Parts: sequence; structure tokens; C-alpha cells
Amino acid sequence: MDLTETFTFRGDRVRWGALGEGDPLVLVHGTPFSSVVWRRIAPHLARRRRVYAFDLLGYGVSDKHENQDVSLGVQNELFAALLDHWGLARPDVVAHDFGGATALRTHLLDGHDYRTLTLIDPVALSPSGSQLVQAARGHADAYAAMPPYVHEAVLRAYVAAGVRRTLDDAEMRRYLDPWLGEVGQPAFYRQIAQMHDRYTDAIQDRFGELRCPVTILWGAQDAWIPVARAYDLADRILGADLRVVDDAGHLLQEDSPETVVATVLEALDAVPA
Repeated sequence: MDLTETFTFRGDRVRWGALGEGDPLVLVHGTPFSSVVWRRIAPHLARRRRVYAFDLLGYGVSDKHENQDVSLGVQNELFAALLDHWGLARPDVVAHDFGGATALRTHLLDGHDYRTLTLIDPVALSPSGSQLVQAARGHADAYAAMPPYVHEAVLRAYVAAGVRRTLDDAEMRRYLDPWLGEVGQPAFYRQIAQMHDRYTDAIQDRFGELRCPVTILWGAQDAWIPVARAYDLADRILGADLRVVDDAGHLLQEDSPETVVATVLEALDAVPA
């Protein structure tokens, strides 16, 4: 899905695109990813919906720069501003990982309503952070100064740990390239340095206030956020529909894209038009 449009948010350029016709559906990616995660998903959903996708602030092809706020504290404000820019009052929303926290915060803190919300291996409960995040969060400047070949090796291993299957080189490059070079490498550690549990602490006791049907999709072999979190989260959300996918990791969009598509379409159909 090509991000051919630009939205300016507080001086930074955020890239977005849309595909298909019909009622609106918005895709929100997580970290350390970009809208590339939806490349196998969006075309199928666009047969039924007008599908919007974007790169979060500091991710993908959106602006990245020194001293930039790319925390969860600003991403919900960006998402709220985009929804207003697009004129979407009650879209269906599908959100993965860090994007899950962004969608939840936009709903609970900024007051935006959704028709349905599908959460895929979301960051939603504290404490959070993979082993790399825990190691690098307090030493981001040192990690950012690593030789580029060492950084690329770390990044490649990190992404690979999020997927059960083996990505081929072209697939892997889609995830690596935004985080390489003089702009990308420091941006990768910038977003890690700004991760903090206070952003999920602010909402995790308010999940009973969610105002739309919620589906939770989780990879049984998620090495970043254990599947036990899925059951904890589902218990906190009244009527949540939890689906655990065998032999899938954190990046379900790569391990089982057909399951993501089928689950989202089922969630859409479960709510009267």
C-alpha cells in the first residue's frame, strides 16, 4: 500500500495512504515496524472498506529527526489528529503492538469512537518491553553509536525473533531499511529510549470503559509479549473475543496474514451496518 499523502503534525510530515471504497477502516502498525506490515492485509480488506494506513511519527517514511517526541504520549494525539483530518467519526480500527496502545489511548483519552477494534498482539499492559528494549532503553546513545554493521545485525536478529517463519531477504529488507543509515539508526534507538510503562499505566485500569466490540488476536508463540498477557487483557475487556493462533509469533501479519484478514472480516460482519 503506497503512502502517497502527507499530513503535517506539529511541523513533522506523516505519510499516509488509502485504498478501496466503502466504510472506513484504519490500520495502525507497531514498533519497530511501519505500514509495510499491512501489505498482505490491506488489499483484501479494501474489497470491502476504504482502508487507511499511515506511518507513525518517527517510523517508516514519516519524518525522523533529533530531539523528536515519538513516544506513546504523542502517537495517540497524532492518531486523533489524523482521524479528524480524514473526517472519520466511527471507523473500524485494526491495531498491532505499539499501535494497539495508540488506538486504546486515542479512544479512552481523546474520546474518539470506533465501530470495532481488533487488537493484534498489542502493547496494552505493564510492564512491557522485549529483551532488547530492556537492554537498550537506558543506553540508547551507546547503542546508536554502534558501527552500522553491528546495528544491522542486532536489528536483523530482533525482527527475526518476532516471526515464527523465516523471512526472505527482500521481506527482511522492508523492515530493516527505515532504521539504517545516519537518520534511521539513531531513530531506532530514539523510539526505544522513549518507551515507558506510564503510557499503558494511564489506561490499563480503564478497559471496562471501551465503547465498541473488541477482538484480540494473539500469536501463541509470541516471544516479545507472552500469550498469558492475551488472557489477562481479555479478562479486563467486557465481551472481548480472544483468538490465539497456533504456530504464530508476534508479527501475525507475516506468520498468518490469512488469519488476520478472516478475523477482521468476521469482526466487521458481527456488527450490524
